[in-house]
Amino acid sequence: MTLHLPSYLIDRGLSAEVGGWTLGVIGLFNIFGALTSGYLSGRMPKRYILAFIYSTRALAVIFLVMMPASPAAALIYGAVTGFLWLSSVPPTSGLVAVMFGTRWMAMLVGVTFLSHQVGGSLGVYLGGLLYETTGSYNIVWWGGVVFGVLSALINLPIVEKPVVRPAVAAA
Repeated sequence: MTLHLPSYLIDRGLSAEVGGWTLGVIGLFNIFGALTSGYLSGRMPKRYILAFIYSTRALAVIFLVMMPASPAAALIYGAVTGFLWLSSVPPTSGLVAVMFGTRWMAMLVGVTFLSHQVGGSLGVYLGGLLYETTGSYNIVWWGGVVFGVLSALINLPIVEKPVVRPAVAAA
């Protein structure tokens, strides 16, 4: 996002300044999204929060791609995306704590976010590769929509209770 969004906006006829402002709005709204998500994660099923986050991310991308290019559309997209950016961290961490306990929480959350970083790195690389290959970001954006919908659906069946682990037999 931070690498390809400004270029995408320039490709659509907007200035680099609009791209910079959009990234700034993402950062600002990120604060509010993470705090709101953390608050809600203590009061609602975390799987529903995650499904909402991922499906709304997909809708935000559809909005960006389908709306005529304008500074207002870019900034609205930035606000929505920023609100949803790190808002997945509190419910994901909460699910790890509920399902696996706190003993291994640091390691499990680390593995979870390692996978997010690998995915993010692949997204940057493949986004650039697809842009260079096709001359367009369309495949990247629509792929993001597909992954957003799939992520929402994957989270819905999560059972928010401790995972049953077989007891270790005494030696």
